[in-house]
Amino acid sequence: MIDRNGEPVGERYVDLHAHSTASDGAVSPVELVGAAKRADLQAIAITDHDTIAGNDEAVATGASLGIRVVRGCELSAYDGSFEVHLLALHIRDAGAIRPSLEGFQRERTERGRKIVEQLTRHGAPISMDDVIAEAAGGALGRPHIARVLIRDGYATDNRDAFDRLLGAGKPAYVPKPRLEVADAIGLAHSAGALAVWAHPGRDGTRERLARLAQQGLDGVEVRHPGHTPSDVARLERLASELDLVPSGGSDWHGATEGYRVIGNMHIPEAWLDLQDARLATRVS
Repeated sequence: MIDRNGEPVGERYVDLHAHSTASDGAVSPVELVGAAKRADLQAIAITDHDTIAGNDEAVATGASLGIRVVRGCELSAYDGSFEVHLLALHIRDAGAIRPSLEGFQRERTERGRKIVEQLTRHGAPISMDDVIAEAAGGALGRPHIARVLIRDGYATDNRDAFDRLLGAGKPAYVPKPRLEVADAIGLAHSAGALAVWAHPGRDGTRERLARLAQQGLDGVEVRHPGHTPSDVARLERLASELDLVPSGGSDWHGATEGYRVIGNMHIPEAWLDLQDARLATRVS
């Protein structure tokens, strides 16, 4: 039986892409898992940028609430000049990935300092101390800088901050340190995780997916708020044809309305089962 939204009645859902205050999300790891429980999800993945700092707290909360928490993080890498975001899902060996992530965190802070210097030169002299305070110990990123710009009156909202100052090609833009996609895939694998290409959109072509699969890519995010229906159909077909596991999620950062609300992507639990099966082949 199908409901009025076209979803099977009784289907069980998961969300395999969400962020907490350990990076640039608006809610704590505990609150993230609580929100997943209220959304009637069977599982939630915590995938903060360049950090697993919230993983243990989320897993403990999941155990108390009866919801599965998938350990993960999101890595920014490059395929030539093209940026690729990778989700490391189902991290088993935190010790193998933590030193690299700590290095990425230091690079993030240094990039933030350079951005603040550029902003000062262009008439928006915010304080780096305020940016660090905004990050509150999480992985520092441009969203934290945007929030300070808004608070100090140099931007009207997040979009304005990025469109005028922080986005690629804008006055205060500073490129990320370079991590090759093959190295990012290897880093995920070293931690016992699956490497999943996050929100590829129209860039998820057969040619690029096939080439990344040859480098060890395990899966592709099929359902994401930024994907069109044609993107979803194409990526699901290519995942099947290229033997990549499907994944998906809301990419939740704390929104309470709109497309990027936790659980809104209706990711079938069967996709998580496929990921578990792929992982089982690694340890069999």
